[in-house]
Amino acid sequence: MRYISTRGEAPALGFEDVLLTGLATDGGLYVPESLPHFSLEEIRSWRGLPYAELAYKVMYPFVEDAIPADDFRKMLDETYSVFSHQAVAPLVQLDTNEWVMELFRGPTLAFKDFALQLLGRLLDYVLEKRNQHVVIMGATSGDTGSAAIEGCRRCEHVDIFILHPHQRVSEVQRRQMTTVQGDNIHNIAVKGNFDDCQRMVKESFGNQSFLGGKTQLAAVNSINWARIMAQIVYYFQASLALGGPDRSMAFSVPTGNFGDIFAGYLAKKMGLPISQLVIATNRNDILHRFMSGNKYEQHQLEHTLSPSMDIMVSSNFERLLFDLHGRDGAAVKALLENAAKGPVSIEDYRWKHARKLFDSDAVDDKTTCDTIRDVYEQNEYLLDPHTAIGVRAARNCRRDSAVPMITLGTAHPAKFPDAIAESGLSVKPQLPAHMADLFEREERYTVLDNNVSEVQGFIAKHWKNA
Repeated sequence: MRYISTRGEAPALGFEDVLLTGLATDGGLYVPESLPHFSLEEIRSWRGLPYAELAYKVMYPFVEDAIPADDFRKMLDETYSVFSHQAVAPLVQLDTNEWVMELFRGPTLAFKDFALQLLGRLLDYVLEKRNQHVVIMGATSGDTGSAAIEGCRRCEHVDIFILHPHQRVSEVQRRQMTTVQGDNIHNIAVKGNFDDCQRMVKESFGNQSFLGGKTQLAAVNSINWARIMAQIVYYFQASLALGGPDRSMAFSVPTGNFGDIFAGYLAKKMGLPISQLVIATNRNDILHRFMSGNKYEQHQLEHTLSPSMDIMVSSNFERLLFDLHGRDGAAVKALLENAAKGPVSIEDYRWKHARKLFDSDAVDDKTTCDTIRDVYEQNEYLLDPHTAIGVRAARNCRRDSAVPMITLGTAHPAKFPDAIAESGLSVKPQLPAHMADLFEREERYTVLDNNVSEVQGFIAKHWKNA
């Protein structure tokens, strides 16, 4: 399988190179040249498979040119053995045909573990094979950072530099990143917002001269195709658990960077019957404004109770735009260049095509807290603020009550105690046993100005072979 850029000017690459490259040389994102497609009969035959074996069935076509089957199976067994629930991604019923899929049973209590536990193992495998060293540079709005550090901290061939917006992630999220000790682990708190961090990462990938030609950058953000690939699997898992593929499913996805919901879009293209995908956002609602009114326009970023979605530049949305424009890289490049200058729209027929599958909603902090309280009072089930946004959006946008609606539960509520308290509940979510001493652990991070040269200088000075 070959991978091509969404902007059409970078060379096609194989899986190994895409894994290590992250952003394409033309500034685009890599996508498969073609997708595998599974028949309903084949999908049906996967019922009852353990999660790791299902992951192998779904993902192996993407990596088979680079990794022998037995090696990939071993990676997947190791990846999902560290999750705290035997089902890996268990479903919890809230109401008739309404479900939450718990994607926070991994070591850092967020859905990012599904991809980043695997990504660390993939990097180790490929870098060992190539006898190569890389510098991981990533930006996080909260959860990616800790999942990336946990997934990659044992990798012998990487140094990790994670940028997070200073004082704009929850305390639990910050401590999960900054209390992991290791000579190859570096946390940078940038005096800005997530979009500033993400912009620095993209700019650094575009010009890596600050590394002096001694190493290269590798991506852990969802611009890395391997992240998207791993997230496709749990859509199949949820469907198979609830009667798929013989009935269609609907999913509501809390999303800021569009990666998690894009994985659902790919699952549908690969043959899984999905009738509706709901884009659930907070006040930073650029995706909702586009999907509801065909207007893509950046507003001022706002700080909310759901910080992992405090994003205004949704990187992975480019991958959907590429498909909506008939995979015309030049058209995507022109559109995004115009979007940097002001509001843009796409042709009406393209937008209407997207609306056949996608709906969207934007949920403010008060409604988020109301949803946390209502669901707890109805079911004694505690939602984190991101998942609460997903549940509210699902209820507001649901097209057909006969179709199972599954909200992706993206994080453990213990990561966001302020939102739980603001909802008016007296219950205090407890961290799992392996994190019980989190607030006693020593933190280590560096605060830097919102300046790409300063950040690049820090990385150039501190990676191990500098």
